[in-house]
Amino acid sequence: MEQRAPAPSPSAAAEPSPWRSRGYLPHFEREGLVQALTFRLHDSVPAHVIQSWRAELVRTEKLSEREMILRKRLVRYEDAGHGACWLRDSRVAALLEGTLLEFDGERYRLVAWCIMPNHAHVLIETMGDWTLDRIVHGWKSYTSHAANRLLKRTGAFWAREYHDRFVRDDDHLAVCVRYIENNPVAAGLVLEAGSWRWGSARRRV
Repeated sequence: MEQRAPAPSPSAAAEPSPWRSRGYLPHFEREGLVQALTFRLHDSVPAHVIQSWRAELVRTEKLSEREMILRKRLVRYEDAGHGACWLRDSRVAALLEGTLLEFDGERYRLVAWCIMPNHAHVLIETMGDWTLDRIVHGWKSYTSHAANRLLKRTGAFWAREYHDRFVRDDDHLAVCVRYIENNPVAAGLVLEAGSWRWGSARRRV
């Protein structure tokens, strides 16, 4: 790699609670927490599509139910391969995978990952002062600039928000790993998880 991903400055004041919000979704932060996260390209799910879903689901009584349905729709839409799918370019996929691997054992412990054509799934255990928000910011900041250079383009690369969920126990961990590594199979891109080039399943074969 030509340069290391930037390290955002830690917050000067400690958070009174491990729950935080960046304005869209609440996030749970604590050292040593294992978290599954998904981040996507900015054009993979257009804003007007999400807005129409939210308008439709507002009639559903429970907020938790609305968010669950919305999340399922997002997953299906992402897997359908909408948008420019820049991660299908092997140079860009290699760039992202290399960035994830570079800080394994330093900023986090990398448990599983899968780079899809228009989004990525990563399962990590945070370390020290490296909160999830700082880690993801570093990934996205570095790779967006480097990928734009490779693609000879300018403008937004990643969507602003990402989805994360902390792992409750060993059974949940196994479910998360299986889901991440089998995403290319579920999306119809390969027949076996180990056949997908950009993911941890290949390294387990």
